Amino acid sequence: MNTFLRIAVTAAALAAVPGFAAAKDWSTIRIGSDATYPPFESVDPSGKIVGFDIDIMDAICADIKATCTYINQDFDGIIPALLANKFDVIDSSISITTEREKTIDFTNKYYNTPAAIAVAKNSGIKGVAKADLAGKTIGVQSSTTHAAYAEQTFTDSTVKEYPNLDDAKLDLANGRLDAINDDVVVLSQWVDSPDGACCTIAGTIKPVPAIHGIGAGFGIRKEDADLKALLNKGIADIRADGTYKKIQDKYFKFDVYGD
Repeated sequence: MNTFLRIAVTAAALAAVPGFAAAKDWSTIRIGSDATYPPFESVDPSGKIVGFDIDIMDAICADIKATCTYINQDFDGIIPALLANKFDVIDSSISITTEREKTIDFTNKYYNTPAAIAVAKNSGIKGVAKADLAGKTIGVQSSTTHAAYAEQTFTDSTVKEYPNLDDAKLDLANGRLDAINDDVVVLSQWVDSPDGACCTIAGTIKPVPAIHGIGAGFGIRKEDADLKALLNKGIADIRADGTYKKIQDKYFKFDVYGD
């Protein structure tokens, strides 16, 4: 039997063994992202998905020599879409939490920033404690750690969920909400923009690891351990060679990687 035929027969035999999974080809990786969350991910005027998360993933893909393509997916359905094989990786500022790890796996973190509360400048709200927001209506993006935190913490408030944060921002600006609970970077950049000139940051929230997790990572299916290893290699490489800092400095004036 010649060498080529022997290899083919062996591969076929292994594939027939229960539990055997052939290695996947990760030269092309499909990325799912909810592009309604600037500065991490959004759609530019040309229709391209852009942002910090996207630049980080592009750098990782270059490092591991993979071609990456992006699919816009609402955050509510992003984990089911991953499990349904619509794409291979969630790249959408998704926090690494114990609850989510029951369903999917994560890479190492690639950033970690705290949550905050944004309010109208004339609201009279001076803090972010339960008592400060009692009787108020707080907007959150559904299926996020911020929604989970608000539901568990602000039990004397009305928590209103939105499919994306843009709608919550609009309602706060127009007086239909009293506050928004979300990432401090996202809210800070918004209140510093003309669209968010109505509002200010009332304060940041001390992270609760059981709710907020340990930072944002890339979500993958549990069976794709080889892809997890590749992405972790990419994260480590761009951190080591200075690429991460160049991308970070393009968007932020402080370290978003965290402790």
